[in-house]
Amino acid sequence: MKQPVILCIESSTNICSVALFKGNRCINTKLSTDEKSHATLLTVFIEEILNESNTDPNEIDAVAVSMGPGSYTGLRIGVSAAKGICYGASAKLIAVNTLELMAQTIMESVEDKSNAIFAPMIDARRMEIYSSFFDKDRKVLKDISADIIDENSYSEFYQDNKLYIGGNGAAKCKEVITSENVILVDNIYPSADKMGTLALEKFNNNIFEDVAYFEPFYLKDFVVTKSKKKLF
Repeated sequence: MKQPVILCIESSTNICSVALFKGNRCINTKLSTDEKSHATLLTVFIEEILNESNTDPNEIDAVAVSMGPGSYTGLRIGVSAAKGICYGASAKLIAVNTLELMAQTIMESVEDKSNAIFAPMIDARRMEIYSSFFDKDRKVLKDISADIIDENSYSEFYQDNKLYIGGNGAAKCKEVITSENVILVDNIYPSADKMGTLALEKFNNNIFEDVAYFEPFYLKDFVVTKSKKKLF
């Protein structure tokens, strides 16, 4: 049986990454941590990966893209690139929940998953984070929300369980919540080379997005900050 060729794009945070999968095997990946480089690097990474793996764009069966929550600009750039490839290559579009992707990455670093809850966290602003909680089977225990953190946040989740937190919002959370049951997992971030399993699951189950109408999940409305500079 032919394994699907899936191009994965992740641009929801300051990290920009692309990966090419055949089935669940990652063929090649590119990643940059340079902030505000998504618009410049994303198409370059895609072209390099296809060239280095001798893959014609028309061989791509699906493009998986991180759907958010996350950076408004980053998500727009990633989804726009994914849609363009889907149109050009007649490929399917797959949306991957950014927090579920991070939760899976946390799980992979935890050996004992009994009585464990996995909480990926993306930094929003001040003491606010985007979060969603999952059990070891990736069942959602807390829906995606924007939360302002204090010492009582999430107490119902870690009273009788180990709460493993990770992502660029997790350190902010750990500074406030000092319980030993809340465990910070380092180096957790959304990355395209981790998207293969989730993307393949959706591909095999025919869970695709409408290329024309799909929009990222921003969680909060985009707010334009007015300039304080006087023009005259």
